[in-house]
This record gives sequence, C-alpha cells and structure tokens, in this order.
Amino acid sequence: MERMHIFPVNNALDEKLFLAVPVQLYKNDPHWIQPLNKDILEVFDPSKNKAFRFGKAQRWVLKNASGVLIGRIAAFVNKKYKNKDDDMSVGGIGFFECIHQQEAANLLFDTAKQWLIENGMEAMDGPINFGERDRWWGLVTDGFHPPLYGMNYNPPYYQTLFEQYGFQCFYNQICIGMYPKKPLQQKIWDRHAPYAADADFSARHLQKKQLEKYAQDFATVYNKAWAGHGGLKELSVEQVVLMFKKMKPVMDERIIWFAYHKEEPIALFVNLPDLNQWFKYLHGHFGWMHKLYFLWLKTFKRNPRFTGLVFGVVPEFQGKGVDAYIIGESAKLIQSDALPYTAYEMQWIGDFNPKMLNIAQNLGEVFNSRNLQTLRYNFDPSKPFKRHPIFS
Repeated sequence: MERMHIFPVNNALDEKLFLAVPVQLYKNDPHWIQPLNKDILEVFDPSKNKAFRFGKAQRWVLKNASGVLIGRIAAFVNKKYKNKDDDMSVGGIGFFECIHQQEAANLLFDTAKQWLIENGMEAMDGPINFGERDRWWGLVTDGFHPPLYGMNYNPPYYQTLFEQYGFQCFYNQICIGMYPKKPLQQKIWDRHAPYAADADFSARHLQKKQLEKYAQDFATVYNKAWAGHGGLKELSVEQVVLMFKKMKPVMDERIIWFAYHKEEPIALFVNLPDLNQWFKYLHGHFGWMHKLYFLWLKTFKRNPRFTGLVFGVVPEFQGKGVDAYIIGESAKLIQSDALPYTAYEMQWIGDFNPKMLNIAQNLGEVFNSRNLQTLRYNFDPSKPFKRHPIFS
C-alpha cells in the first residue's frame, strides 16, 4: 500500500493546503464551482461560527508519498447537534475530499473517527457542516450538475468510498426543480382561483425599503409552520431582520413572496438568485477587487437560475390551496419578460419530512433535480443501525 502522510491543520499554511485540496482534485471537472474561501474558513473561525460555543472542530490534510495533495477531512462535536430519537452521542465529519482510492478514504475516516471517540462520540454523521444545515450538508448521489451556492458537490465515486467504509444512509436529501417560464398546470390555477376572487386574501413580493415589516411577517409564518418540529426553534423578529439585512445586497425582491388573510401573513415563498452563477468567475477569492468584479457581474451578467430557500404555509391553511395561490400570484411576475430566470431549484428537503415533500411536489410540473444523503457510521458494530425517523 502506498505510504501516505496525514497531518492536522494547525496554522495558516495548513489552512491554505486544506483549501487547495479540492482545487487539485476538481481541476478537470467542468461542473465544480469553487466555493468562496472565506465561506469555508468562517466555518472554522470561532469568532464567526457560533457552533464553537457548543463544540469544537479539527481538520486534516492528506498527502501521498510524493507530497501531492490527495485528500482532506474535518470532524466536529456539537452539543446542539441532535436528531429525532437519537439515543447516543453523534459527531460529524465534513469537507471531505479524496482521490478515487479506498485506502486514502479509510485513513481520513479512521483519523476523524479516532478524534471523535476521544471526544466521547459513539457515531459519526457525514458529510455535514459544523453549524447550520442549509450549507455544506450531504453527499451528492444523483444529479452531478453544478452546485447551488453553499451546496456540496462531489464525484459519483464518493458514495462507494463512504459505503465501503461502513457508512449507511441516515436520510436522503431531495432537491426539487422546475422550469419557471413553463405555464403552470391548470390544477394550480383551479386551486388558486377561489383565493384570487376573495378580497380577504392578498399576495405581494417583498419591498427592500420595508425590510422590518417583512421580517415580522416571515417570523410569524416560520414560527407557526416550523418551530418545534425537528428541533427547530422559534426565530425572533430581530434575528430575521439581521438575516434579511445580510441578504439584502443579493436579494431580488421580486422573487420573495408573502400571502395574507385579512393582512395576517399565512404563507411565504422565499427565493434568491443562485449566487454561484456569479461566484464561479471569482475562483474562490473575495478581496476588494473581487467584490468590485462581483458587483459588475451582478449588474451586467445575466443570471438564469434562482433557488428556493423557504416555502411554507401556516398550519390552519395547510392543504387548502394557499400554496397554489402564492405560487400563482408569484408566477404572474416570475414568468414575465421582466425577470431573467429560466431554471429553479429548491434547497433540499429530508425524506423524513413527507408533508413538506408533498407540498413541494405539488407545486406544478416539478422533478427531482438532485439527491444528497446524510450517512451515519456507528462506532460499535453491534449497535443496530436506525434511519432517521419520519416526521408525523
């Protein structure tokens, strides 16, 4: 077996090597879009990532006998990382990259596993993020096309590397796509019609000059629809205002929609342009010159893709056609020549959430655009493997 050298990331030079691994591995892959270096580094910066309040992380880089970069991995423990019905301590691995060689992958997995055992863990999930689940989460198993901003990308052979080591699918992460310029199905308009004819119902897109008002509306719908489910906590209006202000420079207010009943918010449909369509020209860099270039790209480079962040309806209006109403109202603008978008993809929905999957799959002529998986490896092989429980 080829002699390999694995070492922890302990300084700025090691960090550069950690960032360089995927550049080396994907240099001939036309579908890979290099993430911004700052986005990766912020995950491992205690001053930027609040997950460090509840845990810690470690990274490693792997070289072959000739000193060529051939892999990397990160491992993390986080007291806040809990899945429904977990009866053991579970750590995480992520930012995994590796050549097509099982021995190299095994060395990376073994190293992370040993560190997690030393930190009291009984299993590891991966590839996941050290923090929120809306970024760097899951292994691509189908749909190997260019990733959305903040989404993992990997070649098909990674699934074999994980499974040969002993990982099993904990849950599937399903992404839903559609062609937004294509006419909506008649059944959408049929369900839309009663609400459109009722003066008590209205729908409108966000106005940037009223961010605080729409932050309040977002918090109302989100907390009714999601808080308390799957460990999700309520969001304060202040938290949403901060989130919206951070999003504001890249927002297209015409693709962020709210529905109301007697001016009370009852549904939301939050989307953003896919930033990767601009970031792909920056090759990981975001210094001041690159920021100026980004502003130029954003102004003059047509972006044909947008991505769904959140779609939801408050419980009292679920299953009654409000989803069709907000989609129909937004389509009147999105399908017009005023907007450039010809491709749409929602962020992933776990297969443990059939209710939300059903809502997404009934938005019209949709298709499964890609599949990712969160995998789990129990350190004690005698402990029975259990998939993520289904949400009721």
